[in-house]
Amino acid sequence: MSDKTLRLPAEQLFQEEIEALIAAETNPIPTGWKMSPQSVKTYVCGGKVKGKEITPKYIGHERLVEIAVSTLVTDRALLLIGEPGTAKSWLSEHLTAAINGDSTKVIQGTAGTTEEQIRYSWNYAMLIAKGPSQEAMLKSPIFHAMETGTIARLEEISRCASEVQDALISILSEKRISVPELNMEVAAQKGFSVIATANTRDKGVNEMSAALKRRFNIVVLPAPADLNSEIEIVKTRVEQLSSNLDLNASLPEEAVVEKVCTIFRELRSGETLDRSRKVKTTSGVLSTAEAISLLCNSMALAGSFGSGIIADEDLAAGLQGAIIKEEEKDAVAWKEYLENVMKKRGSGWLGLYKACRDLV
Repeated sequence: MSDKTLRLPAEQLFQEEIEALIAAETNPIPTGWKMSPQSVKTYVCGGKVKGKEITPKYIGHERLVEIAVSTLVTDRALLLIGEPGTAKSWLSEHLTAAINGDSTKVIQGTAGTTEEQIRYSWNYAMLIAKGPSQEAMLKSPIFHAMETGTIARLEEISRCASEVQDALISILSEKRISVPELNMEVAAQKGFSVIATANTRDKGVNEMSAALKRRFNIVVLPAPADLNSEIEIVKTRVEQLSSNLDLNASLPEEAVVEKVCTIFRELRSGETLDRSRKVKTTSGVLSTAEAISLLCNSMALAGSFGSGIIADEDLAAGLQGAIIKEEEKDAVAWKEYLENVMKKRGSGWLGLYKACRDLV
């Protein structure tokens, strides 16, 4: 793939690590997998294999990764649930990259997703000209995964309408797709599974039926447990994302990352980290993913219109856009936070306080 590609899939971005793990494999490999469950965990959580450093892709409870990987060894599908920014999609992508070497069989769930996108549709020009045939079929990523014994991903399953979600029930139960137009059934090959993700804070969700939930093993991904964990996640992802972008700026210093994570955690929880003061929460989620995006945007500002080093003014602009989603409510909460919390934190925060105050 061209080095001009904006975003490489995980299996290409971390190709050397995957190849090193495959070459060093000594454990049994399940049918259809590229490496053993133990190696998949090492790829996701980090480690070292024959002198090759494996960078951690998911920073959190390793036991959750073990449960997710062991689920995919069975005939059960996997459902990753959590708040925005808890790395559901990120973990889903890396699991499929390590297991199959292909994370691109993906369906993005939206309010407009149809049942055909879950199963199959038709090339209607060919259908009219020649009638139903396998050549006229347009197979979904799930259909392809069933044929090849690999894993398909379904992002934001709870964004899909109920009837679209229910199209999965027979697929996950019977492990086959019926094509009545061709009087045929396609049975899933060994290794087939589905990894779905669901957002617990999305206002536009459609509740999954009990019947569908029973077809999944559910793993709940928690938000980062403490400030240091969140800082580590943000630093790692900002470095990875910025390496593929022409931002022309240096990576944010740890003090900058700490300030952003502190502000986000306090506005999320409704109190300061030392629990000495209550603060008003905002309408936005202020997730770890938004902190990562904010810092990348601040780097772009600093690289394009500043010194190349993130200044308080660059950070303030990003914070303004991330925090104030609903003008009336969020602006009030943000102003109170500035005056009652940030202003009183001493000289280390004074520059950022002034830059933020100038924008509100």
